[in-house]
This record gives sequence, C-alpha cells and structure tokens, in this order.
Amino acid sequence: MLFKEGFRVFDIHAHLPYPLPFMSANPVIRSQNALRSERMRLTWDFPEPPAQEDQDAARPLIDRWADELDRYGLGGINFLTAWSNDDLAEQISKYPGRFTGFAHHSIEEPDAAEELRRAVDTLGLKGYKLFGPLVEIPFHDPKLTPVWRFLAERKLPVLIHFGLLGHTGGIASHLNINPLAIFNVAREYPDIPFIIPHFGAGYFQELLHLCWSCPNIFIDTSGSNQWMRWTPYELNLDILFRKCYELIGPERIIFGTDSSSFPRGFVYRYLQDQVRSCRELRMNETEIENIFGNNARRLLNLI
Repeated sequence: MLFKEGFRVFDIHAHLPYPLPFMSANPVIRSQNALRSERMRLTWDFPEPPAQEDQDAARPLIDRWADELDRYGLGGINFLTAWSNDDLAEQISKYPGRFTGFAHHSIEEPDAAEELRRAVDTLGLKGYKLFGPLVEIPFHDPKLTPVWRFLAERKLPVLIHFGLLGHTGGIASHLNINPLAIFNVAREYPDIPFIIPHFGAGYFQELLHLCWSCPNIFIDTSGSNQWMRWTPYELNLDILFRKCYELIGPERIIFGTDSSSFPRGFVYRYLQDQVRSCRELRMNETEIENIFGNNARRLLNLI
C-alpha cells in the first residue's frame, strides 16, 4: 500500500483516443516507432499486445477505465482528449463523480472561446487542453485574447504540453515548444492556473524559470519522463521532484500518468516510482496527498 488508509489518488493526465495529426505516416518512421514501442514495453514491463482481439477489447472503453479505478483503488481520472469535446463528455457522463475531462479544440479557430464556453457550461468539462507545438501563432497574439479572458473570468485550469511532442518523427523544434512561450500570458492572467506536464519534457530549466516568476504555474509529473536522458545535464526523477519542491513547494506539483491505451491501462509503475521519490525526499503525508490528488481536486473544484 502506497498511502495511508482512506486516501485515493487522482490522476490529472490521461487520454481517451484522439486524432494525432502530428504523427508521420512515413514507413521508415513507423518502423522505428514500432521498435521504440517494443523496447519501451520491455523496459517498463508493460503488457504485450494480444495476438488477436480479446473479449475486453469489445467492451466500451470507459467501462474498462472504470475497472482500472477499482483495480488500483483510484479516486478519479481526468481525461484531456477524446475524438471531440462532445465525445469526451458523453463517455465520462456514464460514471459521474469518477471521471472528469478537459475541452480540447484548436485555440486558433475563430469560435474557440465560444466552444470553450459551451464545453464548460453545457458539457460540464473542467478546463482546457492544448499542445504548444501545434499552435502556430504566439500565445499572446490578440486573436487569442477571448480565450484567455474566459479562462481568467472562470479561474479555469489550462494544461499545455510544451517540449518534445510525439516519438520518432515527432516535433523537436517549434515557435511554441518552450514553456516560456506562455510567459506573457501567464503574467497577464494570474487567475488562470497553467499546468505544464512532464516536468517540461526537455525544458526543465525553462519551466523552473517560468515558475519562479509566475505563481499560477503548476507542474504535472506525468509520463515516463525519458526526456531526462537527452539533456546536457544529469537528471533523474528524484532531482526533478527535489528541484520543484524547493522552488514551488508541494502545492503546485500535480500527479499524472499520461495513461492512454489498453492493454497497458493505468500505468501503475509511474505512480510507484513517483511516490518512492517523494518519500525518499522525506515529504510528509499531507504534502504527498496534495501532490497525488488533492492539488488536482482543488484546481477542478472537486473539494
């Protein structure tokens, strides 16, 4: 048992299936990604894909995620993506109180603010999800002001992926790949909680600089964080947690897994590794419970 009796983990970062327009269909890229996926499966002891479709694969996906909550004793999962905002809302509505979701649509569309309002007020979604390297204009462009104003008015969280995006053939260079790309907006709208996942995915120093200036920046711990191996300075999970703890404290660190598909399901291994790091840093129980659930619940107005 990882936690004291009665506490239930809340995962801020998971995905239902969604379009992946940034992934290359080139056969060379696809073959390299297949090799990478198999290497990662073996490294992290993930389940092997079934040779043929099993009985579970025919069940509704959200039912399988509900089983994962029961299997691991989780308090809830927040999904960031689906095929559409309506699709996400429809799926999670089957299990009220167990799942939440964020809107995910292009911020560059002329009606982006109106769609966000609909997703929140009509569909009941709790925030907004963006991929920085998929936004082709600066975040402080006046065209995006209506979105930021709505988020600030409602104090809604927005989770923005910065850093490396995808796998082999993914995005490594872009106007909005660096977390500092949101600096002007984050400083202008301190009522918006900005959640930056994967410890910055290769831009850890820049993320810490952003956190130093802007008290409305939160760090999401999700994923394998393999990008640590590709920095010119030595990093490991203990260092990531220690540096964040020293700068922003446990109140602005939020647990996530980036779980997305079956048969892998909820990536319990990530939870185990992250809890171990926090306990080895001698965090107390309240701090640990904040990181692994209660910070997210407060941002989503669940407590």
